[in-house]
Amino acid sequence: MGHWWHDDIAEPGKLPLLLALAAFVLTFVITRTVTRMIRAGKGPFRDITPGGVHIHHVVPGVVLSVIGGFGAVASGRHGVAAGVCAVIFGTGAGLVLDEFALILHLDDVYWTEEGRRSVEVVVLTASLVLLVLAGFSPLGVDDVTDEEQQGRMGVIATYAINFCFVLISLFKGKTRMAVLGTLVPFVALVGAIRLARPTSPWARRCYRRRHRARSRALLRAYHHDVRWAGPRRRFQDIVGGAPDRVPPPSAPGS
Repeated sequence: MGHWWHDDIAEPGKLPLLLALAAFVLTFVITRTVTRMIRAGKGPFRDITPGGVHIHHVVPGVVLSVIGGFGAVASGRHGVAAGVCAVIFGTGAGLVLDEFALILHLDDVYWTEEGRRSVEVVVLTASLVLLVLAGFSPLGVDDVTDEEQQGRMGVIATYAINFCFVLISLFKGKTRMAVLGTLVPFVALVGAIRLARPTSPWARRCYRRRHRARSRALLRAYHHDVRWAGPRRRFQDIVGGAPDRVPPPSAPGS
């Protein structure tokens, strides 16, 4: 355990990243707990509304992210200051991404179906940081030996090829696979060779006259959504709370 901590965390300067991740996850968990208590009317917590204006927690999150980010750049990767700035940044990032859907829609969609996007972004961000802590480098170039480092063209080609896979996955509408593929090349490759989502730019351009491919893409997307929609919704409800159920519109004259 001591060798792992020294070789993989302390010596490479990853302690601030670990502290930032811990602060990020802890802030998200505490924030969701508090907001769910406010929603249920339990506990001493209430919305902050000075002058009738609801102050969302994304506001202090932005301030903390700016302070922690600039402080981290100035303090480097070692020392107490780097750790403190990492915690400040992780806390701010947790507050900001917990309301990612609000920023995306420019509307208070925290407890709606659109608000689920915040949970997805938080989980994806935490997963990516964990991969970096585990030793994965951006675009998957994490097993380069000293001899391979001398062959710069080989390294550049590896970056370029995997970056193409990432772009193809993105254009095929597989955003999660594209993001994870920046760290794990196999994921980007799978996303690049599989059928595109029917609403993606790739499908609109390449499947426009290929009726069979468009039908297969629609069928695969339907089966994928049916298979994973339920488990994904239950996981999001556990992590972030179930959204408000909007009642169906009343019939005219009722």
